[in-house]
Amino acid sequence: MSLSSVQSTLSTLKSCQADIGSCMDMISDVALGIVEAQGMDNSPALKKLEEMILECSRLDREINCFVESVDEMTAQVRHEPPEAMVQLRNSVEGRFSELMAGVSDADLQRHSKVVAFKDNVRKYAMQAGQTVAENEEELDEDIAVTQSQTNFICPLTQVEMVNPMKNKKCNHYYDQGAVLEMIKAKQKNKKKFRCPKVGCGNIDVKQSDLELDLVMKRMIQNHKRQSGKT
Repeated sequence: MSLSSVQSTLSTLKSCQADIGSCMDMISDVALGIVEAQGMDNSPALKKLEEMILECSRLDREINCFVESVDEMTAQVRHEPPEAMVQLRNSVEGRFSELMAGVSDADLQRHSKVVAFKDNVRKYAMQAGQTVAENEEELDEDIAVTQSQTNFICPLTQVEMVNPMKNKKCNHYYDQGAVLEMIKAKQKNKKKFRCPKVGCGNIDVKQSDLELDLVMKRMIQNHKRQSGKT
């Protein structure tokens, strides 16, 4: 085993992580479809999807733990004699087991996409009028905020968004393709990307600030259907 082959394996695993993230987004989108069709946010089908997204969260955490264990052990091997590479696999397996032993169900629940899954299902259900009585006051406030922010036009392209991304810092929306391309272009020129929404004081928009908003995406799709657009 060589360090170059180890790094190649890690690159493949990181690509798998991107696929896991896409899968989690798909699960969330299917969940919103179920809420829309059934008019409830507590069906058995949704429970099954929640179990699926938690399993994806576990896979994602396993990859993170494995990458961390490999990084730690290879860093040690670099400063040891070549024969130490023989023990690299055992060292990585041991450290990986230690890291995974510290992963709890609560950790999996805190995965950003798991949190988003639950939040999106709740918000979409309340937007459809399926508000749980004991949470009525709180949810009504959320509806008011959501409705006040609803704007389907991307400030960058000036056309209706396809894949809306929400800026977690200023709560403004942009189409995914346009904003990621703009951030990339600004970074290439060593410049900061300012939020294009008129009056916004956010002068440094980063990709890490953005998250795909599946509820907004479905609202746009429904708007298109209702208005006869395709």
